[in-house]
Amino acid sequence: MFTTRFEAWVRQQAEALMKAIGRVPVTPNQVTVVGLTLTFLAAGLVAFGHLRWAGLALIVAGSFDILDGALARSTQASYPYGAFLDSTLDRYSEGAIYLGLAAYFVTIGGPLQRWLVLATLAALAGSFLVSYVRARAQSLGFTCETGLFARPERVVVTVIGLIFGGYVLYMVVFLLAIVTNYTALQRIREVWLQGRAQRLAREREIKAARAAHHQVP
Repeated sequence: MFTTRFEAWVRQQAEALMKAIGRVPVTPNQVTVVGLTLTFLAAGLVAFGHLRWAGLALIVAGSFDILDGALARSTQASYPYGAFLDSTLDRYSEGAIYLGLAAYFVTIGGPLQRWLVLATLAALAGSFLVSYVRARAQSLGFTCETGLFARPERVVVTVIGLIFGGYVLYMVVFLLAIVTNYTALQRIREVWLQGRAQRLAREREIKAARAAHHQVP
């Protein structure tokens, strides 16, 4: 993931900011909900064709998405439900943006209209799959951290598409349709490799146990 280091740096700066400010009269969950609200605003702006304003709103919403975790860590208010809520609302946020894009493309007409709507739906499915594969893999004890386009990358390129609009936005949507599903496949392969390694290790253990059993006089 090409923005991993940048994202880590941003999170470090956000945590330092929260520590410098001190205890603020808001909770991390409230910050998360504000970020979701701003994303819904951005989605509405996209649907009505105000693309640049939507891009700016999405930048601010992304900042809140970083600050909620930083606030939780700096105030030692991290707990499982907060992480669950943040992850769940992230899916609502992504879904809202893609629905806003689909609503916008329905109104533009032209020969690319159908393909843009289909690409938006494919990107939506791929984005959800990227997150689902990771969550499901981790629930089964696998490690699932690889992938070309995780959520930070998707947000960055979406903002770029909204700011520039036109054919840049079209290319971004087609790009997302491809790379989100490719990322999901990358993660599926990662989990498959781990599962195969576990199965082979188990088979070796069984063979060793059987060999030791046969050697017993």
